[in-house]
Amino acid sequence: MAVPFQTAAIFAKTRPEGHQAALVQALEAIFAMLARLGMRALVDARTCAALALGGQPGYSLEEIGEQADVAIVLGGDGTMLGIARDLAAHDVPLIGINFGRLGFITDIALHQMPEVLEPMLHGRFETDRRTLLEGDLQPAGAAALRGHALNDIVISHGVTGGLVEFAVRIDGATMYTQRADGLILATPTGSTAYALSASGPILHPSLNGLVLVPVAPHTLSNRPIALPDNVELEIELTEARDATVYFDMQSFAPLAAGDIVRARRSRHVATLLHPAGYSYFATLRQKLHWNVMSGDQHGRG
Repeated sequence: MAVPFQTAAIFAKTRPEGHQAALVQALEAIFAMLARLGMRALVDARTCAALALGGQPGYSLEEIGEQADVAIVLGGDGTMLGIARDLAAHDVPLIGINFGRLGFITDIALHQMPEVLEPMLHGRFETDRRTLLEGDLQPAGAAALRGHALNDIVISHGVTGGLVEFAVRIDGATMYTQRADGLILATPTGSTAYALSASGPILHPSLNGLVLVPVAPHTLSNRPIALPDNVELEIELTEARDATVYFDMQSFAPLAAGDIVRARRSRHVATLLHPAGYSYFATLRQKLHWNVMSGDQHGRG
């Protein structure tokens, strides 16, 4: 049976934190599988450098984006977030193998890889397209920043503490002025990340929505709100002693009073591939330790 993919990009956690030998062993198993299937492997240059894979040539993100038709990512959700943003413009689907802790979007456990990955490469998978955010900083004085986020765009106070004061506008209309520890704009994917810990709602990934969640607001009447994902938000810092804007907590810039962060849905999406029979609700049960009555789980996802 012919496989639907011809070229697979390989990415791995670049800070293996004492697990380098296990990570290299998993990569070698993937290389052997791809060779058996007649597929070409393109190893990310950063992965080669971090894991000292001397026998493998390293490829740039541009080369991978142009040549790969699937990417296999070994790491935690943070690794997956970065690769998803990097490859979104190239529309390369991603398979996530969990080499981290929680594994909401790297949902294949390492011990499942030998039995799960090959059927997926043969075409037996579920396709899951996830919303991306894009945002930019319109500064009052500092250098501008533009970025993408699969989880969230966050405005937070800095290490000195204190409240951040900001005004929020939706499509140009003022929503409110608030003082809080911060503000989270999350996609459905990000609704189970930082936004959830700040008491935001969970949005199913298929929903065309965003969630805006204040972090420890000074006014108790302020609550998270779900928004349609075709709006543009403006968040203007009206007072900030020490504040920062983060994109997926991986790229960031300091903020000053008068700075404006604009955010909107990106025209690109991140395409995740899951094993056949994947259930989002089963993932929630497992990761959030939701309970079910005995006998109620069978056949219901």
